Amino acid sequence: MASDSITSRQRELLDELSLFQDWTERYEYVIGLGKQLPPMPDESKVPEKLIKGCQSQVWLDCRGDAARVEFHADSDSLITKGMIALFVRVLDGETADAILKADMDFVEQTGLKEHLAPTRANALGLMAAQMKQCALRLATVDTAGTSTDKP
Repeated sequence: MASDSITSRQRELLDELSLFQDWTERYEYVIGLGKQLPPMPDESKVPEKLIKGCQSQVWLDCRGDAARVEFHADSDSLITKGMIALFVRVLDGETADAILKADMDFVEQTGLKEHLAPTRANALGLMAAQMKQCALRLATVDTAGTSTDKP
């Protein structure tokens, strides 16, 4: 089971999105979330940090250790940047274990996926998987007793 804070953040996000009756309003809100992401330095936008399989370029950087995972993300597309912002908002600052146990299907409940092109809808799953991979890597490195300073 995910941490209570992840579940709480998911619920808060779903409550906010439920205020919008129209899917275009929801997209505007999600785009706004993307615009609020802190800028990702250009030197972090390297091929190794690209999420493979996304229609747009999406960079994901995670740092930290098993006790606290920090995510930084960016995209060359406003809607995609907003979509990754949903995940960053829910998972940033959590433990690797909580992220690994998190139910990422909350995105299905937003109602956004059904209005996305299939390639963009697929990107949501790729984003969630990549964030869990980052958490797994940090948890594994941490339990092995090795330094977690590397991105």
